[in-house]
Amino acid sequence: MTETTIPENRSSETETGLVGQPIARVDGSLKVTGHATYAYEHAVNGAAYGYILGAAIAKGRIVEIDSSEAEKMPGVLHIMTHRNAPAQPEFGPAVTPTVPEVFTRARPMLNSDRVRFYDEPIALVVAETFETARAAAGLIRVRYEEERGAFDLSARIADAYTPRRTNAGFETDNEIGDFGGAFAAAPVKVDATYRTPYEHHNPMEPHATLAVWSGDEVTIYTSAQTLANFQAGLASTLGIPRERVRIVSPFIGGGFGSKLIVHADGVLAALAARVLRRPVKVALTRQQMFANAGYRAEMVQQVRLGADRDGRLTSIGHDVWSATSGFEEFCEQTAVFTRSLYAAPNRLTRHRLVPVDLNRGEWMRSPGEAPGMLAFECAMDELAERLGLDPIELRIRNEPTEDPERGVPFSSRNLVACMREGARRFGWERRKPTPGSIREGRKLIGYGMAAAIRPNYIGAGTARVAIDATGRVTARLDMTDIGTGTYTILTQIAAESFRVPTAAVKVELGDSRFPRTAGSGGSWGAASAGSALHHACNALKERIMEAARSSDRSPLRGANDVAPIFVGGEIRVGGRSVGLADFIGRIAPDGMEAIGTVAAARDTESYRAYSQHSYGAHFAEVTVDSDTGEIRTRRMLSVIGAGRILNPKTARSQILGGMTWGIGAALMEETVLDPRYGHFVNHDLAEYHVPVNGDVADMEVVFLEEYDDKANPLGAKGLGELGVCGAGAAIANAVYNATGVRVREFPITLDKVLPGLPVTAI
Repeated sequence: MTETTIPENRSSETETGLVGQPIARVDGSLKVTGHATYAYEHAVNGAAYGYILGAAIAKGRIVEIDSSEAEKMPGVLHIMTHRNAPAQPEFGPAVTPTVPEVFTRARPMLNSDRVRFYDEPIALVVAETFETARAAAGLIRVRYEEERGAFDLSARIADAYTPRRTNAGFETDNEIGDFGGAFAAAPVKVDATYRTPYEHHNPMEPHATLAVWSGDEVTIYTSAQTLANFQAGLASTLGIPRERVRIVSPFIGGGFGSKLIVHADGVLAALAARVLRRPVKVALTRQQMFANAGYRAEMVQQVRLGADRDGRLTSIGHDVWSATSGFEEFCEQTAVFTRSLYAAPNRLTRHRLVPVDLNRGEWMRSPGEAPGMLAFECAMDELAERLGLDPIELRIRNEPTEDPERGVPFSSRNLVACMREGARRFGWERRKPTPGSIREGRKLIGYGMAAAIRPNYIGAGTARVAIDATGRVTARLDMTDIGTGTYTILTQIAAESFRVPTAAVKVELGDSRFPRTAGSGGSWGAASAGSALHHACNALKERIMEAARSSDRSPLRGANDVAPIFVGGEIRVGGRSVGLADFIGRIAPDGMEAIGTVAAARDTESYRAYSQHSYGAHFAEVTVDSDTGEIRTRRMLSVIGAGRILNPKTARSQILGGMTWGIGAALMEETVLDPRYGHFVNHDLAEYHVPVNGDVADMEVVFLEEYDDKANPLGAKGLGELGVCGAGAAIANAVYNATGVRVREFPITLDKVLPGLPVTAI
């Protein structure tokens, strides 16, 4: 059994002021040399391989399943179906009583003859090799009793219902003032309906699990964003205490929300390994991920904006209809950001769900803001045109002085500064308000912009930090690094706290035996885990300083009138100093340690007293071929105000990734659902198009200097998902500025643009 550790970083950076520096990833060499160990790559002796067989119908029941021929195949060890799967708890109601139970509920597999969605697992074949398991799965014969399914969102809008809550517990509806009356009376208004399609996460690393039992305890090597959720969910499913489940996930090849809960690979690997009494590996193929690893649901959004002739909003309405699974509800908080973005005295936001026979939708990067701002910020662009106002000026005129619905001050808000700085850097003054005014030969040139907003969260967590007799600082958290740079940022925090080089710090993550954190998700990872580590470092420093003043073995004993300080790898008290390693070696040869905790944001007075968000402004320039309608992004700029930037290099990568997601959402990403059979037609990367190098323009990211002392001890705010918010709308608005064609059904593809292009003389 192998474990992955992070090597020392031998960089020559200064020993102070490390937080905020663009330090290269401490795990970078492991990744580029192939030595970072991902879930499926963990090596154990005697591992068997599982392959999942999925249902060929979307709704009904299994009448007969014949695995006799597959069982005869050499190398096949076990075939698990609903007839012989270990007993598991029932799945339970579609809506859990509380939000946390969404993550911790039992998720049984192969526990019924019912089929709830296309490609739902109906059998697991375990064999000596993956190839044997896959071949044997093809020999299983299944007869179904098929039932008519419901799949078409548009045809079933009349069946929409009001959910009890939206994701994360936000209120389903919110109304302030008299929206209906104000909107009817508004002299200038927009009433537009936008459609966003099903989308899929597609991280580079598919979902995969290796399960290893030892007695009545199981170790799960998997790809998990939140270890505590996986641990609780598997324990509930397996019917064992949580402490008997260990989750190991040191490296994750992307998640984007798809790895926040346990999926089929984790449950089935654990069940099969328990039955066979040997390790079992199970991975979802890329095709299987489309049905079994979550998605962003199709949505219809109606945005209504009313304004006076000076461009001040009198009414804001945002209604959302979203598809949801019938057996497990998921309501994306698509209109929630609207409650905090712009000022208006009369406001209405509502969420409705339309049940369909699909697997559960899940969290996908920037849940709520990504699809919501794609629609809403396009509607703001439409309103600006009707008013004859510059889109930035419209937004500035509706800048609130406090949270428009909560009535509390903002912890910090630099949205206007982001827009003004972006306009200056981008050359926004070159934009022509009349669409189609700028040409370069056969190319139509367009400029677009959009605002960005994303809530700042803090998740509860704990960190343990220790220092040994050599002065080596080790931090342990069950926090994960999904490619965002967590190892590096936490290294910087610990190194700065003790004023030692990064080479003297070791950060260990991704093991449920370490102190529990909120994991990676919701853009809370760095601030939450970082704050816990910050407190742990301070607690350990207090222990060290107390020993420095009082220990009989301390060379600094008795210096009670001057507070010790840490600098340059030393402890200094007045005119006396001692090396940190020498000091620990004298007074605590076995080392010292301490823990630090951080409370969930909603449990803090600061979160209740202030509206906390990160902000940004996106700018895009596109070209549209006047003959073919081909759209190309030429350049993009994002200006970000997100509190203290802990590492500009890793932060820039996050925003660049988000901007790229914006290109995908605006121009190409769409999963097509066959309304007859309920399966996703384009279920691989050959036909589910995501931006590649040729699609990505020149990109620039600018961070405004900001320190939000209301957010957390680090002054940082959530960043990872902000880059997606509004980026697609900036591109869509640029396409309109280039062509005069307003596409409200995303993605904006050639067939939607070409018929409306201006006719030009040949």
